[in-house]
Amino acid sequence: MARGTVVMVGTRKGLWVGRSDEAREQWTLSGPHFAMEEVYSCLVDTCGGRVRLLAGASSTWLGPQVWRSDDLGETWEQTPGGAVRFPEDVDSSVERVWQLVPGAEEGVVWAGTEPGAVFRSTDHGETFTLERALWDHPHRAQWGEGFGGQAFHTVLPHPTDPASVTVAISTGGVYQTSDGGASWRPRNVGIKAEFLPEGEQFPELGQCVHKVTRHPARPERFYLQNHGGVYRSDDHAATWTSIADGLPSDFGFPVVVHPHDPDTVYVFPLGDGRFPPEGRARVWRSRDAGESWEELGEGLPDGVWAAVVRDAMCTDEHAEAGVYVGARNGTVWCSTDAGDTWRTLVADLPDVVVVRAAAV
Repeated sequence: MARGTVVMVGTRKGLWVGRSDEAREQWTLSGPHFAMEEVYSCLVDTCGGRVRLLAGASSTWLGPQVWRSDDLGETWEQTPGGAVRFPEDVDSSVERVWQLVPGAEEGVVWAGTEPGAVFRSTDHGETFTLERALWDHPHRAQWGEGFGGQAFHTVLPHPTDPASVTVAISTGGVYQTSDGGASWRPRNVGIKAEFLPEGEQFPELGQCVHKVTRHPARPERFYLQNHGGVYRSDDHAATWTSIADGLPSDFGFPVVVHPHDPDTVYVFPLGDGRFPPEGRARVWRSRDAGESWEELGEGLPDGVWAAVVRDAMCTDEHAEAGVYVGARNGTVWCSTDAGDTWRTLVADLPDVVVVRAAAV
């Protein structure tokens, strides 16, 4: 039986949900859901054979809320009390939910928030508990705020070891637990903080990491897009090596790994002004873990002066992998051949901040 495809597009003014078959040539979109709310995080949770959509929306008046749908976006239900909230003894409040990702165990969902905190759910995203040791980490006072705010924008549970989770925050860097959250240590060796003075550019913490990803078949390998720098780690984030040679710019926000090949990775470089270099929207792909890069542009336009932010690029899990890119001009481009060719999935939406897709 042919499989279907669902894509979630979160914007600064609501969420759109697209549905297609496995060919992904024709799409039906519904939306806006949560109109006038910022949707910074989405998740198509297919763990355990179920399909649940989760969306982290933020209202100017009501604050953040995690919504859930078990019918592919036809109807939505609020989570109790907004779901992601600090305990009463913490003098802070969640402003945005920046990240929603599934865990290695049935029912586990992770959330990363602004201000910088990580939460864990064991009931498919209906309730969340603060990772207290990370919130109480002695480094927290030194974590700064990137241009978009201080937030844990990356949460990467180990695919087979529930006690191991890797996270990243702007600006603070990469942190990791191997004991189920009882302790967290920085994992930033080799990542350059180019904005610091000469001689101080490789600190223990304080890097402006933009995004980190890894492949479940090779969990010790990570790829990282930094504020100036693209990196790979082959030792579970203990050390990092630059793989930026061959790219038109080492600045960008997203980094995405192919769903079936841990050696294939995608980035979207940005030049001066945080535009695509020369206004040419281009994805760059490496098929040898960053040793070399190729420009992918067939079907992508020129004259694009809009950025692609950290969570606005993703893949699906079809045998012929789909790649999706959303820009701040409200356009989402889709490739159904791993990036070789592209077409416009939707245009003229509000500012796109997150795209998530899955085979269902």
